Order: sequence, then structure tokens, then C-alpha cells
Amino acid sequence: MQCFISGGERMPTTAEDIRRSLLASDPEFRRLADEHSSCESQLECLREQSYLNSEDIIQEAVLKKLKLRLKDQMELIVARHQNGSLH
Repeated sequence: MQCFISGGERMPTTAEDIRRSLLASDPEFRRLADEHSSCESQLECLREQSYLNSEDIIQEAVLKKLKLRLKDQMELIVARHQNGSLH
């Protein structure tokens, strides 16, 4: 069974489809995704360093926690949309 929204466009049904749709239509989801990507970029820069001092190690832990929190918030939004599409 396929679901359609107005205009004959297929409603997103998989989590990946919903994420793509939210990136295009939901400013809050897009903001969270941008912050998540920024954390990943900063972590990549830290990983490229040959030596991490204590401040770098703390920064790495903070970034990992923030990135996980952002991902959790994004997944809550996806789950809300998945549950909403079931009704």
C-alpha cells in the first residue's frame, strides 16, 4: 500500500525517506543535522592530529556527547513523523 500526499507525490515511509523529507522541509531538523555535521567535522580535525593534549581530549568528549544528543533529537523527530504517518 502506497500513501500519497496532495499533488500525487508519494509520502515518505522509510526512516531514510523521512530524514530526507525533513532535511528539505523542517528548519529545526535541518539545524540539528547541520550542528551534527559540524561536530563530526571538528572530531575529524581532532582525529587527524598526531598528539592530543588534555584540552583536546576534553573537547573530543564534549563533541561526542553533543553529537549523540543531536542525533537522539533528530531520531525523535523522525519517530514522531513515522508514528504520525501510521494514522
